[in-house]
Amino acid sequence: MTTKRLPAKISLAATVVFSLFIFATFNSDSPRNNIYSTWKSYGGTADQSKFFDASQITKENVNQMKVAWVYPTMDSMPNFFSPIVVDTIMYVMAKNSSLVAVNALTGKEIWIHANLQGLTRRGINYWESKDGKDKRLIFTLNNTIQAINAVTGKSIMSFGTNGYVDMRKGLDRDYTSIRRMQSMMPGVIFEDLIIMGSSPGEGYFSPPGHVRAYNVVTGKLVWTFHTIPHPGEYGYETWPKNAYKYVGGVNVWSEISVDTKRGIAYLPIGSPTYDYYGADRLGSNLFGNSLVAVNARTGKRIWHFQTVHHDLWDYDLASAPQLITVNKDGKQIDAVAVATKHGFVFVFDRVTGKPIFPIVEKPFPASNMPGEKAWPTQPISSLPNFTRHEITKEDLNPYFSEEEKQKWYKRIDAAKTGLFTPPSDKYETIISGALGGANFGNTASDPGKGMMYILSQDYPSVYKLERIKSPRELMSADDVQKAKTAYTQFCKSCHGDNMTGRGIAPSIVNAGQRVAFDDFKTLISVGKGQMPGFAHIDEQRVAAIYRYLGGNPNMRFGAFGGRRQEPKMPDGPVVASGGAPVKADEKPAPSMTDYPAGVPHPANRYSTDYGTSWPNLLSPTWSWVSAYDLNTGTVKWKKPLGETSATKGDKTTGSPIGSQRKGMVVTSTGILFCTGKGGKLYAYDSENGKLLWETTLSHESNAQPMMYELNGRQYLVVNATANFARDNDDHSKESGALPRGYVVYALPDKSDTVSK
Repeated sequence: MTTKRLPAKISLAATVVFSLFIFATFNSDSPRNNIYSTWKSYGGTADQSKFFDASQITKENVNQMKVAWVYPTMDSMPNFFSPIVVDTIMYVMAKNSSLVAVNALTGKEIWIHANLQGLTRRGINYWESKDGKDKRLIFTLNNTIQAINAVTGKSIMSFGTNGYVDMRKGLDRDYTSIRRMQSMMPGVIFEDLIIMGSSPGEGYFSPPGHVRAYNVVTGKLVWTFHTIPHPGEYGYETWPKNAYKYVGGVNVWSEISVDTKRGIAYLPIGSPTYDYYGADRLGSNLFGNSLVAVNARTGKRIWHFQTVHHDLWDYDLASAPQLITVNKDGKQIDAVAVATKHGFVFVFDRVTGKPIFPIVEKPFPASNMPGEKAWPTQPISSLPNFTRHEITKEDLNPYFSEEEKQKWYKRIDAAKTGLFTPPSDKYETIISGALGGANFGNTASDPGKGMMYILSQDYPSVYKLERIKSPRELMSADDVQKAKTAYTQFCKSCHGDNMTGRGIAPSIVNAGQRVAFDDFKTLISVGKGQMPGFAHIDEQRVAAIYRYLGGNPNMRFGAFGGRRQEPKMPDGPVVASGGAPVKADEKPAPSMTDYPAGVPHPANRYSTDYGTSWPNLLSPTWSWVSAYDLNTGTVKWKKPLGETSATKGDKTTGSPIGSQRKGMVVTSTGILFCTGKGGKLYAYDSENGKLLWETTLSHESNAQPMMYELNGRQYLVVNATANFARDNDDHSKESGALPRGYVVYALPDKSDTVSK
């Protein structure tokens, strides 16, 4: 990739003006030193509490809030980006995946770093040196970590190697074979480190999700926490031997929370792959589905708790651990609380990991799948759960037609349901699944009061495992015969009847899964070493042989740093484009598609999908906001959240996927701001759940809202760029609708540019 030429209108003089202006704004006085009075990271602060300390907006005047200004993204597509604010500068994503710095008072553009295709989906990080002279935006771009000067908007080429760090390296695989590693979340800054999770995929042989920390100035890797332990490490015995060489996932794809005073990072770790069939990973599988406390400076494990043993349901820990102080039995305890997809809240002493409320191991059904061994017990929290676990005919959506109801009655009668019912290939299982409970962005807290707020949804999945067929099984009888004939004619004399090899000729069993089709064609045509070339074999027969050897000619093996979309320079003060140029892999290896040689493994693999349906199978209410008082272990209040249309346009409370992509802001004045399905924005009394104010956005919001204060005025920012799920919910076509963009609310002021 080459560096993009900037438009001629971006002159040196203009750049100097931008730099001087931003330097002045960065050196203006911040509102206060309180860490909760700023919003410089995804969750406001490193503890991911989404808590904001300011006094202007109160329970008494919140119903007066109006739109102060809007920054349109000028995109036809939605984004999920959550802005951050540093002093008087707000950073947003807009204009064809560009990073834009705007004036937080007016929305006026300051600079644009254009065409960052593959920028972190949900946000970025800010860091500055102790003397305040080095100010950086740290983010992931595709599979790299990069840094931009927060003052000038230009890439910092001294970061990493030529401006970037390759996140694929150091993951127990040939790094050129890894197609996906970038996390959807921005990671978290602690001191001079950026601690990063990942999203390596959920298929068989996905890369492992080891958590890593890099120096924000040099890009140097400082520590790695092996989420799938290596030999000799704690937890290695909870897996089959050498599982780290082929098992993937066990990643942090959500929010990492940091106790900055103690230097402890809390990692909410996801499930191993494959999610629903674990015969190749027998054991409890640490640190899958675990809350792990590590030394934030070294990555050394302090304590852990596994919320699901040997997960077969994709019950990732997908929401931010909340760092709170509880007053239990007259004693103040610094605690950490985590909410789960299957509807439980687990609370621990932040330092020791000791449960603050009892957790009991209870027995659950065994699996009937070949080679599978479901863990016999699972941990159950004594706190009230917040999702439905069993789906019966009485729970069925009342808005279904009679024909649809009868169909589902039969399926429910034939299925099995209930918490921790293992998936099967013999019948369907209907349970609260991968998209239920609490998900990313769905937890917040008032840290000093021991209050935790949870957005949740009741969303069951219908699972049935199916055996994955090999490429050879998918071949037609004619192609099989062509392959056998060609193999006998050209290959058998060296590689043997069973393809296991003879003498110096190696085994080629499933060789098609280890080499790309283009490389295989070249090998057949020109040969290699002792193997002669067979240039006269036509491509149709070569493809048949390739499938016969377990390959898929249609599978692409993309290159790192390959072709991106043609850049388009947006209007406005563009100062750079494309980020640091990334060198493409010269010869990328094929993705891992089979077990390493000599590793025992099941004869077959099985898979299923998420099992979701539209509309929701369950009767409403589908989506909730709940307030947990963790001083007493009780639910203080619970309210329906959001609105949408069910079938036939009947209005109902809540919605399918009603809270999964929503977020909250908690204020020191006792207000809980929530977004909800249907473009809803609410303000609740955080003490009792009373609705204080609500409004309807012109576009759906699928991002974390944020808050900041400037010149004594308090602002709430909502990314309203997403599409509505159904046409009859679409508010963007109404009279007076706002453009797709970042909507900024505040108490009324004569300087406001928008009234709605």
